[in-house]
Amino acid sequence: QVQVTESGGGLVQPGGSLGLSCAPSESDFSVYFMGWYRQRPGKLRELVASITTHGVTDYADSVKGRFAISGDFRKNTVSLQMNSVKPEDTAVYYCRLFRDHARDYWGQGTQVTVSP
Repeated sequence: QVQVTESGGGLVQPGGSLGLSCAPSESDFSVYFMGWYRQRPGKLRELVASITTHGVTDYADSVKGRFAISGDFRKNTVSLQMNSVKPEDTAVYYCRLFRDHARDYWGQGTQVTVSP
């Protein structure tokens, strides 16, 4: 079973920057979609940013212009650069690697806390 691990979470001050990374335990498979999701306290999990094999990216309106996603589909690794963070960005961030419903891999999540 493929394990997906996120790294880079932590505490950051408002207006600061933080980078998240995600990598699988093995990479001898291909995916079409990689994404970052987050779950804020008391809220449902939401899509933050995504990227496809065609290089098409998509962002939640709340993070456009502040966050940037990048991915390497040869290694199935994906990163999220978070700039100008706000307290409302506080959440558990999850990485997702998707090929089809049978090969849909999620990480365990990494906590990001934005606070003075």
